[in-house]
Amino acid sequence: MIERYTLPEMGNLWNEAYKLKTWLQVEIAVCEAQAELGYIPSEAVAEIKAKANFDPKRVLEIEAEVRHDMIAFLTNVNEYVGDAGRYIHLGLTSSDVLDTALALQLIASLDLLLQRLEDLIQAIRRKAREHRYTVMIGRSHGIHAEPMTFGFKLAGWLAEVLRHQERLQILRKTIAVGKISGAVGTYANIEPRVEAIACQKLGLKPDTASTQVISRDIHADYVQQLALVAASIERFAVEIRNLQKTDVLEVEEFFAKGQKGSSAMPHKRNPIRSERLTGMARLVRSHAGAALENIALWHERDISHSSVERVVLPDACILTHFMLHEITDLVTNLLVYPQNMERNLNCYGGVVFSQRVLLTLIDKGLNREEAYAIVQQSAHTAWNKPEGNFRDLISKDPRVTQKLSPAEIDACFDPQHHLRHLDQVYQRLGI
Repeated sequence: MIERYTLPEMGNLWNEAYKLKTWLQVEIAVCEAQAELGYIPSEAVAEIKAKANFDPKRVLEIEAEVRHDMIAFLTNVNEYVGDAGRYIHLGLTSSDVLDTALALQLIASLDLLLQRLEDLIQAIRRKAREHRYTVMIGRSHGIHAEPMTFGFKLAGWLAEVLRHQERLQILRKTIAVGKISGAVGTYANIEPRVEAIACQKLGLKPDTASTQVISRDIHADYVQQLALVAASIERFAVEIRNLQKTDVLEVEEFFAKGQKGSSAMPHKRNPIRSERLTGMARLVRSHAGAALENIALWHERDISHSSVERVVLPDACILTHFMLHEITDLVTNLLVYPQNMERNLNCYGGVVFSQRVLLTLIDKGLNREEAYAIVQQSAHTAWNKPEGNFRDLISKDPRVTQKLSPAEIDACFDPQHHLRHLDQVYQRLGI
């Protein structure tokens, strides 16, 4: 991932040095397991742990010659360790180290993502609590529907993010799988007990039945879960973009002092961060497709997945991490304009209260078809006219006034009727 969208704490988990560090962790854990079972001298393991090291530049130099990254790594480690190095990688195949170490990287990345997700949860909860009674118009098909509150809109976001938190916590267990079973996974040259002990030391569980690699459905699941998180962030970002339109302007991204929106038009205040998040979600989704393609390998193993994972796994983690940071800051500093929400709610004389008038007329004895025709006539007469006033038309329609008193008509236009059950939703979410 380009530096522009890489935050240091996540980027540091996907650089070459960290990758080789996890490889060494796996190799040492296997050596310790071998020693515990009496297969290699414990003195050799102590020497390996004391001396083992690597130089990423040197590894690349060796790889340029041998054309094999694991052999290059082992050659470099042995340059530090000396004779005891002959016990490193004993009975293993490259994928034992690669896949087990990759699990460590994915777990560390997931821990950072869960931290950022918790930050987003708290940011949404605070903003929802602040605006739990801020009345606005709800929309369907992009058209005014009925009153709601901005806090209720945010409650939907919060519920969605809490589901992601639960999914990622489950995913952390799913991805914590190691494999120390040798070529084609048959344990021909290494015992299952070594795998069990080494995985336990690394905080992993052995794969149930590996081939020469851990089956890639696990990794596809990982990227798909990140794509789901990104899709939700995109939903929030698109909502902000729509609500920031000039003719709506119910919320707005924070615009910093000195910030400029356009090189040509000084008046512009554009939702650039929300737009950026929309674009990033497309990238993460595309990585999910690539991860699914990686599941089908030839027989017990090929490396068609390897080149893909070198791109999609770090990029998906880095992008999702950046997106979580951005949306959290965006929500925290979001500018909310209740006066514009009220203005939009009441355009065309409160036409959005049409259902309340309809149901009240039905309650007074009119059949549904007759009541609907009466209300729709006034609503469509008021619609999209600067002087349009639904409430005034309803109040003057004798078919309505025969059934409803002025107080009953007033009650139809009270937005509080639409909010009377929202506290139950807020209680479910701790808002």
